[in-house]
Amino acid sequence: MPLHDLTMLIAAASFLCFLCVCVRFRRPGQALWRTLVSEIMARTEKPLFRIAYTLYTRTRLGYMYYKRQMRKARERYPAGHSTAQPMDFNGMKIIPISVLSDNYSYLVIDTASSVAVAVDPADPQTVQAALEEEGVMLEAILCTHKHWDHSGGNKGLKKLHGSCRVYGNAADNIPGLTHPLSHKDCVTVGRMHFKALFTPGHTVGHMIYLLDGQAVGAPSSLFSGDLVFLSGCGRMFEGSSTTMLSSLDTVSSLSDDTLLWPGHEYAEDNLLFAAEVEPRNAARENKYQWVLQQRGQKLCTSPSTIREEKLYNPFLRSHSAELHLALGLQQFQDEDWTQFRARVLEELRKRKDLYNRRVLSYNSWKFKNLSAGEPKPNRTFSTRDIFAENLHISICIFPVFVVALHGQQHTVQKVQTVGTYCVAIHLI
Repeated sequence: MPLHDLTMLIAAASFLCFLCVCVRFRRPGQALWRTLVSEIMARTEKPLFRIAYTLYTRTRLGYMYYKRQMRKARERYPAGHSTAQPMDFNGMKIIPISVLSDNYSYLVIDTASSVAVAVDPADPQTVQAALEEEGVMLEAILCTHKHWDHSGGNKGLKKLHGSCRVYGNAADNIPGLTHPLSHKDCVTVGRMHFKALFTPGHTVGHMIYLLDGQAVGAPSSLFSGDLVFLSGCGRMFEGSSTTMLSSLDTVSSLSDDTLLWPGHEYAEDNLLFAAEVEPRNAARENKYQWVLQQRGQKLCTSPSTIREEKLYNPFLRSHSAELHLALGLQQFQDEDWTQFRARVLEELRKRKDLYNRRVLSYNSWKFKNLSAGEPKPNRTFSTRDIFAENLHISICIFPVFVVALHGQQHTVQKVQTVGTYCVAIHLI
């Protein structure tokens, strides 16, 4: 190894060791060191997250992480995180299935022909149990996007039901996909007619599914995945605010009585955030009180309706003058209305991400200050938490990987590869 390469690696390792000491052995009076470390973590959080997200979506590490989360959720919530409240519409039945720590899968059943469609079956064991309890055959899987907490059960259920078709968008590399869909393609199973709507933003190939209720004299139902939640929307991992705005407008254009079945139980936190940006919204306050009652009994908060969401979901209210005033945003003289609304959406998303960090920080503090006899909940970490808590692990394995990568040509490649492995270990 050339001398300058070795010097650079030693310097990098020494600096990381210094950071490790600051993090692991800091004292209350060492405010300067805490400030320094926090600043470094803040500046490295975004690239670290991009590395972690790439590993999660494009490598087997993501699948391993999903399996670990599924195992932990089964241990913590043997009966599911929420109690399902099925809805029956004259021979068509929708059953929310609580999976993982806050996800929802859905079974849509034509009771006359005893056939079913599963939407985002993240946990194949739980979904299969629901199929057996209802005594129906699984004919199709509708997958909204590629993330493992929505697509992880596709292959497992496909093995159990050989004729089952797996639908989704080909751009998202969905596991087990057999029937790629495009915008406004239709899927029919029994009397159930679904229309696929292309809604990128959360991922490049995200789709939502609109179930036509006319056949049974019921309102339509929208299975929105991670595009729209009760009073919230998904993060823009693979799209711009303009792209996400277009997808959200697709939802807003649907009939007001359309039922919304989201992919996560985020209602309480989302409504609390909505209170920060629209504190005088009476519809939001009424919904929040209802959600508190539901969650107090561990009941599912789905479905809401498009009409309700337009009243209190800030991400569907980018046109609202009251919201613009609350955010302190004004349309520029030469700014297109759509561009301005995209800027409003981007500001909302930034504020929601900051809100999520505050919630994580509070939960972390609460976790550390629980009394000795109080059971400790499963702890969730932000990227910054992972970096701070596990930096010493990276330091320990850093020299090992440097030796292992001795034959690589460029030092930069070595450091990048080492960093990737460190993040991978943190995820596992």
